[in-house]
Amino acid sequence: MRIERDNFHIVTGGPGAGKTTLIEVLRRRGFVCVDEAGRQIIREQKRIGGDAMHTGDRAKYIELMLSRSIHAYDQVAGVEAPVFFDRGIPELVGYCEMSGLGVPGHLRKAVEIFGYGATVFILPPWEEIYRGDEERVQDFREAVASFEALAEVYPKLGYRLVEVPRLPVEERADFILGQIPGQAGI
Repeated sequence: MRIERDNFHIVTGGPGAGKTTLIEVLRRRGFVCVDEAGRQIIREQKRIGGDAMHTGDRAKYIELMLSRSIHAYDQVAGVEAPVFFDRGIPELVGYCEMSGLGVPGHLRKAVEIFGYGATVFILPPWEEIYRGDEERVQDFREAVASFEALAEVYPKLGYRLVEVPRLPVEERADFILGQIPGQAGI
């Protein structure tokens, strides 16, 4: 059984949907925020010539993301105020499935142990703001496929999705905060 943390909120979506920008706005508003592990891993792997990336050894990439995500979760475990995560551990299940990899038992166990609030905020693909960069090498079609995998996996794991409308980033932050009891107007 999953241990839920009602104050732990996942913000997710496919690549380039505006998650990181939204997380930065929430951070500026004084909330504790946890950055996505994937981008940091890709930067490090490129720096050392490693292949633990979505364009290389995806199984190693998943293991590194899981390890970093558990570490980040533990770092904020004592926080009682709202915490916003740029992606969550459960979506690694979707990444495994989308990549054609089996879902390892220890990943399923991690999903059970490291729970979040029941509501997950998902940002839909938005072609007008989508931009590739050094770490984001997927094209928009792949971003849509990632979104679809996430939209499928979270409900299967018992989470409820709330789609964040395509609005200016400050309004997106207001929308999310309006969904959390006691946070509207912050």
